[in-house]
Amino acid sequence: MVRFMRKRVTCLFAVAMFTILVQVANATAMSITVAARQEATRTLNLVIEDRVLIEFTVVGGQSGNTLEFQMACPNGTVINFGTVGYKNYRFACSDEGAYVLRFSNAGSSEDKLVSLNYEVQHYVFGMPQMLFMTLVIMVVCVAGVAVFVLMSKRR
Repeated sequence: MVRFMRKRVTCLFAVAMFTILVQVANATAMSITVAARQEATRTLNLVIEDRVLIEFTVVGGQSGNTLEFQMACPNGTVINFGTVGYKNYRFACSDEGAYVLRFSNAGSSEDKLVSLNYEVQHYVFGMPQMLFMTLVIMVVCVAGVAVFVLMSKRR
């Protein structure tokens, strides 16, 4: 019976750690079609200390491969990147909330395709969440081994 309980606890622990680690990764790739004379937006909900990488490439027609790009921050600040065809931008969140990416095709009579990639790295206590989780798992494993050793000496 004790052996069955150990296997069950080990299995539950493994499932819990897998569930936690699956939620850590947050990278997204997508394609957005920005219609002629229109605007498209994408919203990123971020928390303080998140590190973000935004990268996109514009593919267009004969009028060129560029769009107007802006990012609206939760505090009301709007960062205007101007007319760009490719952008690679990294930043650390200082405000929690919705960061809105705006792609404007107002000056063109052709639809444009935006290949957007972004990655969000969450930080806990000033360290990457993945490193923090790894340290927690290591501490729990060492504690588990110590409990196992102490319990096996009692026999």
